[in-house]
Amino acid sequence: MILEHALLNIRPGESPAFERAMQEALPLIAATPGCIGIEVRPCLETPDRYLLLVRWETLEDHTIGFRGSERYQQWRARLHHFYEPFPSVEHYGDPVAKA
Repeated sequence: MILEHALLNIRPGESPAFERAMQEALPLIAATPGCIGIEVRPCLETPDRYLLLVRWETLEDHTIGFRGSERYQQWRARLHHFYEPFPSVEHYGDPVAKA
């Protein structure tokens, strides 16, 4: 399993609109083959910051399957204008330690 991670910094004051847009956009990514699950969590210390975590079967399910799809174009149109700055996205492999 691959874990996608991104810190989403939202333009000040736009978090309520971002949250509504994210709820509408979730089915777009969830419908992608290889998507195991997605969650978006608000930061408790920093207003207007969210943690995006997506679990994928393979890296290519995200980088090729989702990003190469029409669903990604719709995702981008609904969400990308909220980000400031644009987030970096990283992918992580299996845990090396776990309790």
